[in-house]
Amino acid sequence: MGVLVGYSRVSSVGQSLEVQVEQLLAAGCEEVFQEKRSGTTVQGRTELEAALRFVRKGDVLCVTRLDRLARSMTDLAVIMEALKAKQVGFRCLQQALDTTTSEGRLLLHIMGAFAEFETSIRRERQAEGIAKAKVKGVYKGRPRSIDALQVAELRAQGEGASAIARKLGISRASIYRVTAMPID
Repeated sequence: MGVLVGYSRVSSVGQSLEVQVEQLLAAGCEEVFQEKRSGTTVQGRTELEAALRFVRKGDVLCVTRLDRLARSMTDLAVIMEALKAKQVGFRCLQQALDTTTSEGRLLLHIMGAFAEFETSIRRERQAEGIAKAKVKGVYKGRPRSIDALQVAELRAQGEGASAIARKLGISRASIYRVTAMPID
């Protein structure tokens, strides 16, 4: 008999994992992996990778909500395939999904499609809001992090891209983008 292994995720550092962790522990999870990362992709989610490495045959990976695990059908399918290959089940507490049953596997695919749809709708609403704000002159985008004039002054003083990057606390690639500076 395997163990119940939890995975919890929030999108930003300011959000709390506490409620998810409490729910996972109350469900019987013996180990809970936690991270604060965007869920729009599985790339860079080190705790998810660790949880997938940790689970063994007969274990069940558990999350509180499906969107804590994946926001696209593609990512969900990849994760589910990895679990299936290791003979690990999957359980989602709030959506009552359990891939150890045929009904649970069907419901998982349906819920995954809705999660992807919801993400797409959210992205469209955000783009519409930004477009409206631009028309009103309210949205100006992210402020520039590089002062091109300062870069030009340092370059005129004979500084190379590496030295300028160190002084300004930015990457050399940023220096090259601001100026048509040849590589050191």
